[in-house]
Amino acid sequence: MTAKKIIRQLHLWLGLVSGLVVLVVTLSGAVLVFEKEIDHLASAGLYFVEPGAQRLPVDSLKKQAERYNPAMKLVRVEMEPHAANRTALFFGKEGSVTWMLAINPYTGAVIKAVDYEKRFFRIMLNLHRYLLANEVGKAVTGVSCLIFLALIVSGIVLWWPRRWKYFRQRTTIKWSGSFKRVVWDMHAAGGFYVHLLIFVIALTGLTWSYKWFNNAIFLFFDGKPMVAYKAPANKVQQPPAAGFYEQVYQQANRELAYKGLMVIQFPPSDSVSVTVTKENYEARITNVVDFIYYEQGTGNLLQKRLYKDQSTGMKVRRAVYPIHTGEIFGWPTKLLALLACLVAASLPVTGLLIWLKGARGGEPKKKVKRKRIVLHTLAEVEAARINKG
Repeated sequence: MTAKKIIRQLHLWLGLVSGLVVLVVTLSGAVLVFEKEIDHLASAGLYFVEPGAQRLPVDSLKKQAERYNPAMKLVRVEMEPHAANRTALFFGKEGSVTWMLAINPYTGAVIKAVDYEKRFFRIMLNLHRYLLANEVGKAVTGVSCLIFLALIVSGIVLWWPRRWKYFRQRTTIKWSGSFKRVVWDMHAAGGFYVHLLIFVIALTGLTWSYKWFNNAIFLFFDGKPMVAYKAPANKVQQPPAAGFYEQVYQQANRELAYKGLMVIQFPPSDSVSVTVTKENYEARITNVVDFIYYEQGTGNLLQKRLYKDQSTGMKVRRAVYPIHTGEIFGWPTKLLALLACLVAASLPVTGLLIWLKGARGGEPKKKVKRKRIVLHTLAEVEAARINKG
């Protein structure tokens, strides 16, 4: 058996084993590409309000969230200082339930409270990463991701034409051909056009499946494992004064004077400082985030961890998520990611049809010229011999 035949068999059986998982993961990934835009459009009431004369202090909004559900322990608040028409989103835990409360920052009214993990896009994310099966699903998607990478590489090896005069045939779909031919062309040509994109998407997806891959990013770029950051402890412990979180909000906004999403993490204990993060919407790429830590109670600045000061490994790690989702350069890369996901979702389907229907493609076979064989009777042969004599 030749090497190409071995690769063909490997490509076939790996595809049959992982096809269903690849289909689910790629389709759910396609849905998640424009998650923010679709969610804001479909649930505008959760995210947008009519701007008022003056925004209420963060502390007042926090008290409104606590009054709405006293059993809930608040975890964080998300706000966009530059956007006057945005709600304040508070997140809290009540047992195993994570609540998201949308509050009007001008009136303090709780617009809506939703079970965060039961929202459509959270379910899609759970399906994408875990197949709705927790750690078991995570293991399955991780293995399927590795298999998918092998399928991409083996697919290109099988696609590669022996002669460049057949290149055009491998990159077009002959719509006038038979059903088998069209299916084979869709599989071969479609896979060729997106193979680099889906390879990068699948490769970056390993970051969430395997710790060794995540660690490898830091070892490769920094030469050492990732440094785990924790909020520093307070130097002085005292209860927060009135208006403490509004003070932190204003201070952080002055320190990080650019447009972006600000998140204030409420400390889990009195000894831990307040963590404030802000994503820089004005940066060339997305997921550029700065961290500032304030002493709980006094509001003193304890530490800054700015993006520009991060190691190369941490910057690459931050870029992994927007590369994987396609949002790294905005709409253009998102559209490419959506197209790649849809084509990738078609590959298990066309691959299965090729196997079931026995469709074959490739370079045209050489026509073998056969000599014409003329049968003669014994009488004709004898007459010819006599004539020659």
